[in-house]
Amino acid sequence: MKPAGSIVFFTTASGAGYGMLFWLGVLGALGMLPETIGFGLIALGLATALFTAGLLSSTAHLGHPERAWRALSQWRSSWLSREGVAALLTYVPVLVFGLLWLLGSRPVALLGLLGAVGAAITVYCTAMIYASLKPIRQWNHGLVPAFYLIAAGFSGALCLAAVTAFFDVTAAGRLAVLALALGAGGIAVKLAYWQAIDGSVSASTPESATGLGSIGKVRSFEAPHTEENYLLKEMGFRIARKHAAKLRVYAALLGFGVPLAMLVGVAAGAVPVAVLILAAACGLLGMLLERWLFFAEATHTVVLFYGRQA
Repeated sequence: MKPAGSIVFFTTASGAGYGMLFWLGVLGALGMLPETIGFGLIALGLATALFTAGLLSSTAHLGHPERAWRALSQWRSSWLSREGVAALLTYVPVLVFGLLWLLGSRPVALLGLLGAVGAAITVYCTAMIYASLKPIRQWNHGLVPAFYLIAAGFSGALCLAAVTAFFDVTAAGRLAVLALALGAGGIAVKLAYWQAIDGSVSASTPESATGLGSIGKVRSFEAPHTEENYLLKEMGFRIARKHAAKLRVYAALLGFGVPLAMLVGVAAGAVPVAVLILAAACGLLGMLLERWLFFAEATHTVVLFYGRQA
C-alpha cells in the first residue's frame, strides 16, 4: 500500500498521545504522579495535543473531509466509525479531568480511569481498521492490534517520563522502568510479526481471484493498460526487499534499541531529563519509520488481476 504521510503521522502521534493519556489516568488514580497544576497542564495538554493533531491529520487523507462526521453512524459494522465514536467520547472525561486539575482540585480517579479506558479502546479500534481487512494478508494478523497497543503504551510512557522528570525524579524513574518493560515486549512482538508475514503466503491466487481455477493455471496474457492506474499506485505500491530489510533495522534501532539502551542507564541510576527527552524523540522517530513500513510492505489482493503476486 502507498504510505500516506497523514496516516503515518496520525497513527504515530495519536498512539503516543493516547498512551500518555492512559498512563496519566492509571498512574494518576494510583497517586504515582505529581499532582501540581503545572504538571497536569503540561502532561495532559501534550497528550491531548498529540492525539488531537493525529486525529485531525487523518482527515487529510479523505476526499471530502467535511463529510467525515457521517462515518460515525456506522459504528455497528465499521471499525473506522467505532474509532471516531470512541475518540469523541474519550474527550469528555479528559476535559473534565483536566479542568479539575487546572482548578487545583485533586482529579477524580474515576475520570482518569475512564479516560484511560477510552484511550485503549480508541487505539484498539484504529488497529482493527487494518487488522480486519482480509484482502491484505500483512494486516490481517492477530499481532497487529497487539503491537498497536504496546507501541502506544511504550511511546506514551517515554513522553510522559520526559515530562515527569521536570517535576518528580522518582516518578520519572518508575515510568522509565515501565517503558523499558513495554519496549522489550514491543520489539519482541514486532520481530515475531515480521517473521510471520515473511513466512506466509497469500491465500488468494490468480485462479481464486478470477474464479477460473477449475480450468487450470491462470496467467495474465496482457496488461489491461499501458501505465499504472490508481489501484496499482495506491494498493500495489512496492518496496524493494533489500530496502525494506534495511528500514526494518533502522526502525528497530531508533524505535526500540536506542531508547531501551538509554532507559537501562536511567533505571540503573539518576534520571537525566535530557536523556529521557532524547529517548522519547528517538522512540517517536522510530515509530514513524515503523508505521511507514507497515503500510509500504502491505499488498492488496487486487494486484492479482494485474499479474502481480499478492
